[in-house]
Amino acid sequence: MPRPQETIAALATPAGTAALAIIRVSGLAAARLTQEIFGSAPLPRTARHADYRDVTGGLLDDVLYTFFRGPHSYTGEDSLEVSCHGNPFVAQKILEDLLARGCRPAGPGEFTQRAFLNGRMDLSQAEAVMDLIRARSDRALMVAHQQLRGALGRRLETLTAGLLGVLARIEAYIDFPEEDLPPEECGTIAGELEHIARETDRLLATSHYGEILRDGIKTVIIGAPNAGKSSLLNRLVGHDRALVSEEPGTTRDFIEERMMVGPHALRLIDTAGLNPRPTALEKMGMGKTLERAAEADLILLVIDATQPAPALPAELASRLKEDNTLVILNKMDLAGAIPTAVAPARLPALRVSALTGAGVDELVAAIVRCADSFQHDVGDDLVAINARHGHALGRAQSCLGEARKKISLNAATELLASDLRGALDAFGEISGKIDNERMLDLLFATFCIGK
Repeated sequence: MPRPQETIAALATPAGTAALAIIRVSGLAAARLTQEIFGSAPLPRTARHADYRDVTGGLLDDVLYTFFRGPHSYTGEDSLEVSCHGNPFVAQKILEDLLARGCRPAGPGEFTQRAFLNGRMDLSQAEAVMDLIRARSDRALMVAHQQLRGALGRRLETLTAGLLGVLARIEAYIDFPEEDLPPEECGTIAGELEHIARETDRLLATSHYGEILRDGIKTVIIGAPNAGKSSLLNRLVGHDRALVSEEPGTTRDFIEERMMVGPHALRLIDTAGLNPRPTALEKMGMGKTLERAAEADLILLVIDATQPAPALPAELASRLKEDNTLVILNKMDLAGAIPTAVAPARLPALRVSALTGAGVDELVAAIVRCADSFQHDVGDDLVAINARHGHALGRAQSCLGEARKKISLNAATELLASDLRGALDAFGEISGKIDNERMLDLLFATFCIGK
C-alpha cells in the first residue's frame, strides 16, 4: 500500500526518444521541491518555463513545470509535473536528481492508487484509467471515458441506496423481536428486491461486452478448403497476411490479425478448411478450427458460391445462430449463370467476391451491426463491466436471491438482514467502499509505472 508521507516520482511518458518527456512528483515534499529547484514559490496550475538544475547546480535542461496544490490535483496531494526534452538520458538525469532530493520511485499505478485513497475517484473509475490507456477502438474509448466519469459508480450508488433503505426497514423489526414482518411489508420489500436484482442482472449482462471491448471481437473465418477464407482475410485487413493458393488445404493452422471495423476492434482469425476427407495433418488443423469456432464471438462462414454448400460438423452447425454468424457466398465474380450455393436456413447471407472486393463494404457494415448488437442496454450510459466487477455482482445476485427466498418462507429477519449485508458488501467491493488491502495491491500492480 502507498505510504502517503513519502513523496514519489516517476517518468509518466513511455521510455524512448521523443519530442517531450514528463516526470511526475506527488507527496508532501512537492511544494518544497518546486521552490528548491526553480527558485520561486509555486503558483498552482500555471505552467512556467525555467532551467532545471540538479543538487550540485549543474544545468540538466530547460523545462516547463506545473505545480498542483492538493486536493485539487490528480492524486489529491501536492504534485509537480516537469516537461523536459524527450532525450531518455535527460529524463533519467532529472528523475535521478529528484530521487537524490528525497523522493522514492513510484510503484506501478501508485499515482492512481493515491487518487483513489484520497477520494478523488472510486475504484471503478481507477480501473477506467487503465482501460482508457489500453483502449483499442472508438467504442472501448467511449466506454472507458464514461466509466472514468462515474457511469458504473452512479448505478452502484442507486442500487446501494435502495438496498440500504430495505435493510433499514428490516433492521427496525430486529429491534422488536416479538413482531414479525407484516404481510404487506413483505410484499413491498420483495418487490424492491426484485427491482434491485433485475438491475444487477442488467449490469451483469454487460460482462461479455466488456471482455470483447478490452480484447477485441473474436471473429473466426470458417469454411471448406478453397472457399476463399484466406483471400477474405487479406481483403479485410488490406494486405497479404495469409498465403493464397489454388491447392486446397493451404492453411493448416490458424492465423490471427487485428483490425478496426467502424468503432470496433476485431481479432480476425483465419482457420484451416473443413475437409470431409481430411489427411492426418488436415485433421489436426480442423480440430483447432472447431476450438476457435467454439470460442468465437462472431463467425464468418465462407461458402464457395460456385459449389454446393458443404456439410458442416454437427458441433459447428449447432453453434451457428442468427446473432453470431454471417454467411459469405464468395466468388460471386465466377458464379455467372452457374447455380449458386444456398446459405443455411435462418442465417443472414451476403454475396461477396474476396478477389475483386465486390460486396465487402456491405460485409463490413453487417459486421458492425453484429458488433453493435453485443452491447446491452443499461440506460443512458455505456457500461461494460470487467471480470472483477462480474464476480462481485454475481455474489450480490446470489445474496439477493437468498434474501428473496427467505421472504417467501417467512424466515427470521436476522437471516434476511445478513443476506442483504452480503449484497451490500459485494456492491461496495466494486466501488472500493470496503477495505481489502490485498485486492487493492493486486489491482494497482497491473497499472504502468507513472500512472
